[in-house]
Amino acid sequence: MTTPVPSSDPPAFVPDAFQVTAIAALERGDSVLVSAPTGTGKTFVADAIVARALATNRSVIYTAPIKALSNQKYRDYCRIHGSENVGLVTGDLVIRRDAPCLVMTTEILRNMLLQDDVPTGLLAVVLDEIHFLDDRERGTTWEEVLMYLPPTIQILGLSATLSNLKDFAAWLTEVRGRKVQVVEETRRAVPLRLRYGSRETGLREPVDFARQMRRIGKGNSRGRRRNTTAMDVVADLVAEDNLPILYFVFSRRDTEAIAGRMEDAADELGLPIPDRARVDAILAEADGTDAITPPLARLLRRGVGFHHAGAHVLLKAVVERLYEAKLLSVLCTTSTFALGVNMPARTVVFDGVFKFDGRSMAPLTYRQFMQKAGRAGRRGLDEHGEVVIRVDPEDWPRLEPVLDRLRNGTPEPVRSTFNLSFHSVINLVVRHGPRARDVVERSFLAWHLRRVITPAPTGSTGRQKRSAARADRARNAVWDAFQEKVQFLTDIGYLAESGELQAGGRVVAQIQIAEVFTSELILAGVFEDLEPDLLFGLLCAVVGHLPRGAQRTTRASPAERQIARIVQGIADSDVVVEAARLTEQAVDFDADWIGLGRLWASGRPLSDLSDALESNTDVAGDLVNGLRRAKDLLGQLADVYREDAERRTALRGLLRRIDRDEVIVVA
Repeated sequence: MTTPVPSSDPPAFVPDAFQVTAIAALERGDSVLVSAPTGTGKTFVADAIVARALATNRSVIYTAPIKALSNQKYRDYCRIHGSENVGLVTGDLVIRRDAPCLVMTTEILRNMLLQDDVPTGLLAVVLDEIHFLDDRERGTTWEEVLMYLPPTIQILGLSATLSNLKDFAAWLTEVRGRKVQVVEETRRAVPLRLRYGSRETGLREPVDFARQMRRIGKGNSRGRRRNTTAMDVVADLVAEDNLPILYFVFSRRDTEAIAGRMEDAADELGLPIPDRARVDAILAEADGTDAITPPLARLLRRGVGFHHAGAHVLLKAVVERLYEAKLLSVLCTTSTFALGVNMPARTVVFDGVFKFDGRSMAPLTYRQFMQKAGRAGRRGLDEHGEVVIRVDPEDWPRLEPVLDRLRNGTPEPVRSTFNLSFHSVINLVVRHGPRARDVVERSFLAWHLRRVITPAPTGSTGRQKRSAARADRARNAVWDAFQEKVQFLTDIGYLAESGELQAGGRVVAQIQIAEVFTSELILAGVFEDLEPDLLFGLLCAVVGHLPRGAQRTTRASPAERQIARIVQGIADSDVVVEAARLTEQAVDFDADWIGLGRLWASGRPLSDLSDALESNTDVAGDLVNGLRRAKDLLGQLADVYREDAERRTALRGLLRRIDRDEVIVVA
């Protein structure tokens, strides 16, 4: 017979030495870079600088790489400091913009700095997950913020463990013009124990598991073995009382499927039954929406949940609440939960160690692995955190070298991905003119190139001279890339030879999403005579992208097909294709979104949009994300027409109409 989940509260929190050191440095007025393993308590330092700013009548900005984290931190600070003192600015949401504590995405802060829009009395900026600087698509934003922030403002950077921490800190010191104090913690408050799990061996230490795999490999029963399943691993963990479990899966479909199988086998596995009244009280928060269907409610009441980017925004919020309340025994999740704030588990399980990196299936990096594994072990509750990797014996020869690297590896260095958007290029040209080079060459990439390249010696040989020539080209690479973009903007008529903005340049100065593509649509008059619902649908198609396997089931109208042909022609034009090459940001026009956006603009609920799609996973979260990005772009479009009062008023009216329900939910 199963029993209810017992509740237990952790003992009072006592700060670690690294936290005390970091807070003391901030109180001296220093900027600080805190580097520590996931789950060690870096955000405690951030909470301290926020409290100090508010206590001294100063302002503070907290930035995070994803909106979900911004929303979560906003809720935390509202609870701690009072909602009147906390604001949220994420592009699609603006709440109390003048509050002394502002929580926002990093892109919003970058845009504010480009416009010299820094809050008065700003004491400090917190950059959570600062190692996102090496993200291929968004990392440049982090560099821009660090380059543009006035040196009088303190910076608190929170980072995972980095192998080139000293170089990163040296660059920060140079670009800030003031020393940046480095506080590094390498120990975990709760140590980790890594094991591999299979049906044949159970849970084994890596060395013992390898020995068992060699023994199994010599046998002749390969064809009769059953694959190791998630149930096999979880059954062993339940028998050891190692709950709750975060079960990482790198496929949305498998995330939902495994959670469903966990529910079906819950009694057999011995999963405890959570307190039904407490679960229902949290489920009631989403009552009246279509987020929690009867099958989902049944799943959650059995102490099992799933969480991925495509899930309904309210479902994810409910799952997070249930997990925080210790009402879920097993949570199947993709990487979305790895960045959660204060969401530890007794055990973290990896269903595999390969994930899609945007181009192909690739093994996890050490940093990605530790970001997830670091969620194991609850401070004050567990002597150690359990980390388990599910392994099929037949996959062992392929997996062994990958697993050895993850077990014995070191954190990868943070590498600059500096590649300015056209919006940033335009603003730098306008604001700095000939001095733009000084700004561009403050980037981490330019700093790195200056450090690693040495000039040819006096009396050098031909080979040394050729090497020196290559070094000069590399040293100027960042500035050359900037100039190439300026020349492109000049060639297509967005900038005059003198550097003055032409019509296209004035548009790009306002557009931050699919900049040149959207600007070309505006200059071609594509948006001019569209009825409002179709216009919003088109914006959705410019910014939204349906996940693989999702297809629209309804036929596009003649108007949709006609506008799609026009827009696709512009997407395929030489100008847009070359712009995509220069920024390394592909144009992603998805005509299926036109009809979906029209449904939303006409007042239809999110469930109608979901019903218009065929998909093997929940895509409500993808729909909400697409609608929100389209809302952002609509707001930017209204700014383009700020001199046309009638047009701007119409666009603002459409903006108010689509800004409802799930689009404005803070979750």
